[in-house]
Amino acid sequence: MRILLVEDEEKLAKAVVQGLTKKGYAVDYILDGEKAMKRIALNHMDYDLVVLDLMLPGMDGLSICKKMRESAITTPILILTARDEIETKVDLLLSGADDYLVKPFSFEELTARIAALLRRPVEALPSVVTAGDIVLNSSSHTVTKNNKNVSLTLKEFVLLEYFMRHPNTVINREELLTHLWDFNYSSFSNVVDVHVKNLRKKLDLQNGQTVLETIRGVGYRFTQ
Repeated sequence: MRILLVEDEEKLAKAVVQGLTKKGYAVDYILDGEKAMKRIALNHMDYDLVVLDLMLPGMDGLSICKKMRESAITTPILILTARDEIETKVDLLLSGADDYLVKPFSFEELTARIAALLRRPVEALPSVVTAGDIVLNSSSHTVTKNNKNVSLTLKEFVLLEYFMRHPNTVINREELLTHLWDFNYSSFSNVVDVHVKNLRKKLDLQNGQTVLETIRGVGYRFTQ
């Protein structure tokens, strides 16, 4: 995960960068508000999170936050604020911030807030996913093929949903185990292969064509 830290107190910024780097994050930091806004405008797709101080030279953090949201930049924002800089959390959230942290803060709390924000989806996923003649509705928990209901087990359903939300992408077995099974299953288990085999029986065409292509030695690819 890559983070942009915008903080004008250089000593604090370097300490945060050092700590987050040890946690496995890639972190860039900028000391000036205007320079930060330019970086965000041009390179926001490179970052998973912006950690933004309110009091900055050039352009204050609240203005950057509002400008990002006005520009439809959906990157999560964590605001760093002194207790007397703003009256309520509502003011920050209305400006487009996802969360805020009051200075002085512990590094443990900062990393916990960052981890929580990075677990959130950037945007809401659509409830209905369509691929050819297959339609999956996550709200009603139904799947149809050629307008006919397909009966799936719970695990088959979530597996199909994962494939359909990552179309034409090679997905290895370890990734599927990580996302869809608990830690009791190892990468040597054939549980993924068994469920894929069952999905194929229920979804494949009569002429032998398959929507779940095996990539030998790697995993599977859902083809639209």
